[in-house]
Amino acid sequence: MTGERVIRIGGGSAYFADSALGVPQLLAAGGLDYLVFDYLAEASMGMFGRQRRADPPVLYPQDFLTVHVGPHLHEIARQKIRVIANAGALDPIGLAKAVEARIASEGLSLKVAAVTGDELIDRVDQLRERGVTDMFTGASLPDKVLTCNAYLGAFPIAEALAAGADIVITGRVVDSAIVLGALVHEFGWKADDHDLLAAGTLAGHLLECSTQITGGTFTDWRDVQGWEQIGFPIGECRADGSVVITKPVGSGGLVSVGTVSEQLLYEVSDPADYVVADVSCDFSDVSVVQEGPDRVRVTGAKGRPPTPFLKASITYDQGWRTVAYQPIVGEEAGAKARRQGEALFTRAKALLRGRNMAEFTDTAFTVIGEEASFGPHARISGAREVILKMTADHPTMEGAGLFAREQASGITTMSVGTGVNLATSVLPLTGIFGFLLPREEAPATVTMGDKSWTVDPRSGLSTSPEASPVPDQPDADEDLIEIDVVRLAWLRSGDKGSLFNVAVIAREPEFLPWIAAAMTPQAVAAWYAHLSSDGSPLPVERFYAPGFNALNFVVRNSLDGGILSGKGLDPAAKGMGQMIARFPVSVPVSLAEALEEKVRQP
Repeated sequence: MTGERVIRIGGGSAYFADSALGVPQLLAAGGLDYLVFDYLAEASMGMFGRQRRADPPVLYPQDFLTVHVGPHLHEIARQKIRVIANAGALDPIGLAKAVEARIASEGLSLKVAAVTGDELIDRVDQLRERGVTDMFTGASLPDKVLTCNAYLGAFPIAEALAAGADIVITGRVVDSAIVLGALVHEFGWKADDHDLLAAGTLAGHLLECSTQITGGTFTDWRDVQGWEQIGFPIGECRADGSVVITKPVGSGGLVSVGTVSEQLLYEVSDPADYVVADVSCDFSDVSVVQEGPDRVRVTGAKGRPPTPFLKASITYDQGWRTVAYQPIVGEEAGAKARRQGEALFTRAKALLRGRNMAEFTDTAFTVIGEEASFGPHARISGAREVILKMTADHPTMEGAGLFAREQASGITTMSVGTGVNLATSVLPLTGIFGFLLPREEAPATVTMGDKSWTVDPRSGLSTSPEASPVPDQPDADEDLIEIDVVRLAWLRSGDKGSLFNVAVIAREPEFLPWIAAAMTPQAVAAWYAHLSSDGSPLPVERFYAPGFNALNFVVRNSLDGGILSGKGLDPAAKGMGQMIARFPVSVPVSLAEALEEKVRQP
């Protein structure tokens, strides 16, 4: 591969408040062609939707100017690094102008472009009249809409780069498009180069969550050294679609088959049908190979034409929520906490009725310290130190505030051992609603200086992936023994609204058939049954990715809205993989003994 052109892309952030460590570290590493920043989680959009109503309105995160890029403009310019970020939120042109002003004030001459066209807020009534429903639940379009945006693709970014932009600011785009746009521009990939577009999408998906691919949140956390200076990821991308994931020399963290495979399936449902604006991707047969220390080569993504639709997302006002944390110390602390939570809700409901106020729309409490998240799999009971987490939702700030005030009286009117509240907050509650929009209804516009032009939204085609059959359990000529799945596999989980996925990636290929035999959809559904709101079985789908020996489980109706509105300890589903780590898998005795021997070796 000597002389082959390589585009080096650094992943600077996974969300707008990500660590300030990444950019100076990546700049010090040198040799980058691009810095990319993924800023816009759904929760971020809802926040800016509310701040749009403020005086003055706040329409984009200031971190781009104050933390990640603004302070480093001179070094970015010196190294001739181009920047792509979906940091524009609700006003990409406004942020672009602010960046231009900062550039001018520092005597630089970088060119800035903005990509718009994702904003649909003025069309909400029209969408409601059309009968648009949620793509997952079938619910009707909600009232009190805060934001409404389509997920645009990579080609507008590529056009901005082709026009000479040094910095490209977008609003809502597909997260991976910030990388794919650069690769489309650099390598001249076309709209019908489906395999290459899928490969570039995969590179973007791997880089978009910053240090989650370099050892952050890794199953084998003890193998990851240097959290305090963890390395931010670098993707070395080639025209054939292959990418090598690495990190700055001397930084902390780890790049391994395990860290990369975990990120590959993060927040993915069917790996053979990962649909984005520019292409329908098949990641199921991807190869993940350790090329050297902290260097992993990823190849083998396949693509199909994009669908006729773009994903779109609405955030909306769901009222107000009080969240309170009360410490309770002493014998039978958990039992005291549960009684206290029930009593405080009962008292607050009576106070609402006495004032002729609306009822709470929802209440819930969790006892932290007795493994409440694990349900019947909990291994701790009778703790003498717990924290009672309570949430109370109400249509009005006043109603939520009533509970915030009243629950504090638990320290004097209820359980012995109740301490001073650790934290109490009254915050607006945001919901999320996803739907599909015909792609021709959201053409993108590129604005650079005093010029603007529209980018062809292109046509789409509905296609179906081919499913890979899960391997059968092999016959065993010896006795079987149960061991925990975490000894056989890496685990990674994440939310998407009210569903979450759990990736189970076999550490060795021969482990996968045994894992598959034990972890049927029915068995996984039973394991997570305590997450069901009404006690009914949770719908679970299982997908197979033979390329890197993985199973991916999608658990629906389980998170009560996910990161935006979930009431439990883990609404982002980061711990759902940990929750199933002790799932028993039957394996031959010889395989279990080989594992023990491997652990004993230095």
